[in-house]
Amino acid sequence: MGFFSKDIKTLDDLFIHMLRDIYYAEKKIERTLPKMIGEATDPQLKAGFEKHLEQTKGHIDRVEQVFELNGVKAKAISCPAIDGILEEADEVSGDIDDKEVLDAALIASAQAVEHYEMTRYGTLIAWARQLGRSDCANVLAKNLKEEQATDRKLTEMAENRINLLAA
Repeated sequence: MGFFSKDIKTLDDLFIHMLRDIYYAEKKIERTLPKMIGEATDPQLKAGFEKHLEQTKGHIDRVEQVFELNGVKAKAISCPAIDGILEEADEVSGDIDDKEVLDAALIASAQAVEHYEMTRYGTLIAWARQLGRSDCANVLAKNLKEEQATDRKLTEMAENRINLLAA
């Protein structure tokens, strides 16, 4: 089903479509984070990625909860956006030999992922509220809050340590 598919007729349909998109993204991120953990050389960055892997598992659980609240089976649909962000991250990190520069690249890639997730969760929360589904909005808001906190921590690591070492 394409984004503007004939199957999307209502905001409810669009909400479920976007929920399937973020479900795919979270599951893909869950599979990708172990590689990023393995590539990271800065102990603080490695620990941050490990923590986010655990959070990502919780994000998946919450998205599944929202599917359940809507009486819809949890199902992922392909998300070319997250595939592209992660593919680019893999290409860039594969080309870097300097460990400090690699850590800076990993943070940049992780933040691209976080920003994608934040836009999706923000949209889903707004739509859930519009649809009168504060139950769904409240569950998704927990994911958004964690994504925002992760992004702030990555920024702090980059600005206070990682980018300085890479320079």
